[in-house]
Amino acid sequence: MTSVHPASAPAPVMGAGIGLKPQYYRSVLENREAGLWVEVHPENYMTAGGPRHAWLEAIRRDRPLSLHGVALSLGGAERPDRGHLKKLRALADRYQPELMSEHLAWCAHDGTYFGDLLPTPYTRDQLDRFCAHVSETQDALGRAILIENPSIYLPLKAEMTEQEFLAEAVERTGCGLLLDINNVFVTSWNLGQDPHGYIDALPAAAIGEIHLAGHEQDENLGDKLLIDTHGAPVRDEVWALYDYAIERIGPKPTLIERDSNLPAFETLMAECMRAQAILDTLAAEPAHA
Repeated sequence: MTSVHPASAPAPVMGAGIGLKPQYYRSVLENREAGLWVEVHPENYMTAGGPRHAWLEAIRRDRPLSLHGVALSLGGAERPDRGHLKKLRALADRYQPELMSEHLAWCAHDGTYFGDLLPTPYTRDQLDRFCAHVSETQDALGRAILIENPSIYLPLKAEMTEQEFLAEAVERTGCGLLLDINNVFVTSWNLGQDPHGYIDALPAAAIGEIHLAGHEQDENLGDKLLIDTHGAPVRDEVWALYDYAIERIGPKPTLIERDSNLPAFETLMAECMRAQAILDTLAAEPAHA
């Protein structure tokens, strides 16, 4: 397939971006904000053609692209589906995304796809299995991927912390990390942990992308349980944690992630520009000796 963005072209600068939904196709295509980039779930584009591809090809000519997968089930008991990997490789070859990512989670077993990102225990056996799946995926794609930290609602079986699990996966497979700040906040709140300590324990150099999203209180338990919904604006406490994270790790491509209750494009862009202003401020600060 012919790439719409040759691999030999210089990588564009990635500042703050948004999740690309069909409702936003035209607005993104007409937008002239410097540094804006888009992220899509590749599972929505695993066809040969159609209107979605026509829009994505047009947008890709002007904008950096990230592919954020949700269906490989890397944390599952079974190897990644070879047919899915083949389609994902074809899509990556076609669009040459700057970034590709997946989740520390599982979502399929014995031929059944569950439609949810389910948690995995942090054990040595599970780490071995997860690393094997990540390595197989990267070999099939011919590139490294980023792994996103999950949202957790109850304590899991563990022989190590989530941060230790992720750090060892990075060391053993060469993958990178997608740091979801909202997931850190939700997990830390639900489990009574320190979100700043979580960020401090990650290998900063491995972080290649950041996600910001909204959360809501459980309708029955209130603030005793926070739910990662992707259906609300980014909360002030998550913005504060984002400030802390990029002060520590430096500016990183940052996505405003919204998957339900989609707002007007201008509303979403206001959040995007808030993230961009934070990135610009940090980038403008003089380096310390």
